Amino acid sequence: MAIQTTGLHHVTAIGGDPQHNVDFYLRVLGLRLVKTTVNFDDPGTYHLYYGDEAGRPGSLITFFPWQGAPRGRVGNGQATETAFSVPEPSLGWWRQHLADHGIAAGAVEQRAEEDAITFRDPDGLVLTLVAHHGTPDDRDPWDNGIIPAEHAVRGLHSVTLSVPTPDATVDLLERIGLHSAGTEGNRLRYAAGAGGPGALVDVLVTPQAPAGLVAVGTVHHIAWRAPDEATQVEWRNELLGQGERVTEIRDRQYFRSIYFREPAGTLLEIATDNPGFAIDEPLLELGRSLRLPPWLEPNRAQIRAALPTLELPSENNPERVGQ
Repeated sequence: MAIQTTGLHHVTAIGGDPQHNVDFYLRVLGLRLVKTTVNFDDPGTYHLYYGDEAGRPGSLITFFPWQGAPRGRVGNGQATETAFSVPEPSLGWWRQHLADHGIAAGAVEQRAEEDAITFRDPDGLVLTLVAHHGTPDDRDPWDNGIIPAEHAVRGLHSVTLSVPTPDATVDLLERIGLHSAGTEGNRLRYAAGAGGPGALVDVLVTPQAPAGLVAVGTVHHIAWRAPDEATQVEWRNELLGQGERVTEIRDRQYFRSIYFREPAGTLLEIATDNPGFAIDEPLLELGRSLRLPPWLEPNRAQIRAALPTLELPSENNPERVGQ
């Protein structure tokens, strides 16, 4: 069975101060906090998930906010840019919106059939908003009362992998079902399925760039979609048969995951679409309280005491999390 992912599931990055992280992604970028939980492998820190109304695969960016951790270095062997899809006429509005919040965005950059602006979040993570010419992105935005719906983020657009040489990375991307979708200078685009926003990865060839250092302000890993657990098992076996070093299947409560690295060093994940974020709280209440998996629930009091309190905007949640 050949692996055929349908696109991106999520991007996970490392943040610093969790309150600054929440303020930016809810108030400035206008995403929904769909799950407030902890890093299952390090429950002394939050794991915050942002996305659309239901946290659908392809809309998600997540963070481990390690307060006081050092800054990372952007470079080869990393996902060096995370792009979100916005409607075509919206980039001017976004430039002004970002400026109103003290965030400088670069000039509009033309990439093939797209326009893009690039900026950084409070921890230095490189973000891009992309407006695609032609077919609109028909995914519904999160209507949060902060960002007008006609300008709001529709979900992930793409990620960029920086590599010193492309061949081995491209080979792996093709083995998980992606295909070439064009070349522009030193940027090689690959697409899953029919392509389009949420199903794209750019391989940026930068032989002179330093090796990246994963810490605050950088991407920890990117995840690709698998439809279900049975398919994930088959894909894992296929990757192992190809000589990849793949982890065991890990229960992330809201999906199941396997991890491996592409040849330049970026950590990749294959995550299942199900069961989703409404498994432990109603859709209307997503993100409102600290959720723990069953195996951590006996330690709730200790875990909660170690986490800083988060003040969440009333548009997402009138309550305080972490108390």
